[in-house]
Amino acid sequence: MEAMNPALVALAGFAGWTVLLTFGLVNVRLANAFGGAKIPLNQFNASGDDLPGFGKRFTRAHLNCLELLPIFAALVIAAGLSNQLSIMEGTAMYVLYSRIAQSVVHMISTSVPMVLVRATLFTVQVVLMLYYSYQLLF
Repeated sequence: MEAMNPALVALAGFAGWTVLLTFGLVNVRLANAFGGAKIPLNQFNASGDDLPGFGKRFTRAHLNCLELLPIFAALVIAAGLSNQLSIMEGTAMYVLYSRIAQSVVHMISTSVPMVLVRATLFTVQVVLMLYYSYQLLF
């Protein structure tokens, strides 16, 4: 069996991480509906602003994944369809690693040092995606 291209592995991992966070978010919502905050399931705020502490941070970490996943997916698809996946081979896993790390940091804390770490991890992802865009176009 031939090994899958790292860009495809990173995309599958990114999607899998997003699904895992989605599952976690369902559990956070259920816990807050039937436990602590008693927020009815049909009245939750999609931004997570109605949730206390960790629930709000978890919601934002999930939404952050949803914001970048389509962009990364479009770039991997474009690279694959144009037979240029090689431009991502050495760096695509860094998109996944920084995405997971950013989510974890977001769930842990919103202190200034942690926000700076999170911003750095986000920047890694965006810079790599800009690089891929440039490489695909030029």
